[in-house]
Parts: sequence; structure tokens; C-alpha cells
Amino acid sequence: MLTVDFDRLGLRAGDRVLDMGCGAGRHAFEMYRRGADVIAFDQDADELSGVRDLFVAMAEAGEVPEGAEADVKEGDALALPFGDGEFDRVVAAEVLEHIPADVDAIAELVRVLRPGGTIAVTVPRWLPEKVCWALSDAYHEVEGGHVRVYTGDELVGKLEAAGLVFEGRDHVHALHSPYWWLKCAVGVDNDEHPLVRAYHQVLVWDIMRTPRVSTLTRLAERALNPLIGKSMVLYLRKPDLGVA
Repeated sequence: MLTVDFDRLGLRAGDRVLDMGCGAGRHAFEMYRRGADVIAFDQDADELSGVRDLFVAMAEAGEVPEGAEADVKEGDALALPFGDGEFDRVVAAEVLEHIPADVDAIAELVRVLRPGGTIAVTVPRWLPEKVCWALSDAYHEVEGGHVRVYTGDELVGKLEAAGLVFEGRDHVHALHSPYWWLKCAVGVDNDEHPLVRAYHQVLVWDIMRTPRVSTLTRLAERALNPLIGKSMVLYLRKPDLGVA
């Protein structure tokens, strides 16, 4: 399930791309599949091991264009081990809400992005996230959990203050908001609750693209995204001051 629109990001084959806070690698895999030179970055060594294994499997299965490269790197978002302007594109999906020093993390993302390059930043949207926080302390009061709820203007302001130019936003994954509200209401670890199990099955059918369910859910989500989209996606560009 992808959150970032790579066409809107401007991703092209051959671009050098950083997926900062890659997690299990969903965005890194798609960028590799599109022919990018991808670095999947995270602080979780176990997650990165799985991402590396799948990179290798994708190459062996012929799922990536010739010449595309992918690797993993473990480290700290506040001290990225890359040179200034090293990447054409940067993705930071569902990461900044976990980092107390988010302004410092943003500064690092901007530093490693080349002038003229683009970045996609996604975070939980304010309203769906506030509902989750109101329903359950356990939802966010966990080690490594969410430390803040962003408003759109707040996050855009922080990104612009770091030197980026805002180019637009999307709201996505509306069908996931009620799922998390249910989980928060009955207990975030209570995956066996009948309502949670039933709703999860609908989401699985959607991801697996079962035709009848997928068509209905796509239409429903498209209509609901502006209202209750679970994630906010911001697209920004780093100015190229050398271009007139």
C-alpha cells in the first residue's frame, strides 16, 4: 500500500533516492521497481535485513530495470551519513511524527537533497489522528510511538522554514481511519475483536485487488479522502539557486 504518488514526486529511472525511515520497505521497493538507485534508510536493523533480502529477490526475479541499484543503510535520522545534495528525490513517509527533534531531522533531509530535487513527506492527518489519541492512550504512548499530531499548516511551515518550496498536498487512505478508530475503541492490541477482524478483511481484500470489493473500496476511498484521509502527503522542492 503506497502513500506517495511517485509521478507527482517526479521520480525517474536513474534518480538517486533516499527512503528515510523506510520501515518494511514498501516505498523503496516501488522506487527500485521504477528503475531508481535507492537507499533504504532506517534505525531498525531487523527491518533493514528483510528489505535487503527482498531487494536481492527482486533483482534475481527480473523485476527491476537493468542498471537499477538498491541498498540499505542503518543510522540516525538526525545525522544522515550522506553528502550534501546527494539525492535527487527523498521520501520520508510516516516518520517525522516519531521524532522529538523533528526540525533537526527536516534540516538533514533538506541537506542531502540536491538543489532542484523534490521530497515527499507524509504524516498522520490531524483529525483522524486526534480521534485515535482521544480514544486510546495506548495508541501513541509506546516506545517509539507518535510524539505529536501535526496540522497541515504547521508541518508546511517547518518545511518551508528549512528552505523548501511547497508544491501541494494530498490526503490518502481514508478507509484506514475507521479501522484505527475501531482498534483504539476496543483496544489497540485486540485484533480478534469481531468488528476489527471484519474491517481488516475488507482492507486485505482491497489491497489484494479482489475485483468487486476493490472497485467499491476505491470509489469509497476517493470520495472520503478529502474528509478523513488517514495520511497527509506533502510535496516540496528544494530551490536551485543557480538557475535563473
